[in-house]
Amino acid sequence: MAIACFIVSHPPPPDRPMHAAARPAPRLPGDVFIWYVILLEGATFCVLFGAFAFTRVRHLELFNAAQQQLDLSAGAINTALLLTASWCVARAVLAVRGGTRGTALGWLAAGMAGGAGFVGLKLKEYGDKFDQGIGLGQDNLFFDFYFILTGFHLLHVLAGLLALGLVAVGLLRQRRDALNGHALETAAAFWHLVDLLWLVLFPLVYVMR
Repeated sequence: MAIACFIVSHPPPPDRPMHAAARPAPRLPGDVFIWYVILLEGATFCVLFGAFAFTRVRHLELFNAAQQQLDLSAGAINTALLLTASWCVARAVLAVRGGTRGTALGWLAAGMAGGAGFVGLKLKEYGDKFDQGIGLGQDNLFFDFYFILTGFHLLHVLAGLLALGLVAVGLLRQRRDALNGHALETAAAFWHLVDLLWLVLFPLVYVMR
């Protein structure tokens, strides 16, 4: 959650309104700090994904049998929700660059709705597993990895939603004729990381046999 607080509290460059007529020099969107975060989080997930793949090879029958108990349709719906949410957030960034705050807020709300839908469906999926007597630390390596990977990812989704919500509040406080989307670009970069991680996690955990 500290990431979300940084996104909003870190001051944007004062002389770079998003809808300025002059074309800015090529740059990474958002604050440079978030790209260090993205690299760190990406490396962390790569280690976790590698550990999952290595363990799967050593316990192939166990992993394949346990994988059959996952709700593939729920995972596919969540994939669609996150992809749609990322598209909406990207549209919000473009809207701020065009100086249209109302449109940007609408796209942000749609993106956050997609993220909230992901959270709700994932929590339902956890509830179904608990009802089946499946949980973390029950001598099943597959489900240990399942809860660790998806739970860690879910925390990132929640952090991204918090960041987007705080950014929306910040946009409401800005003047309509002087919108600055620096914080939005920063939050959007983190949100797209969350989406990308799921695009690896979903086929790795739910689909790959």
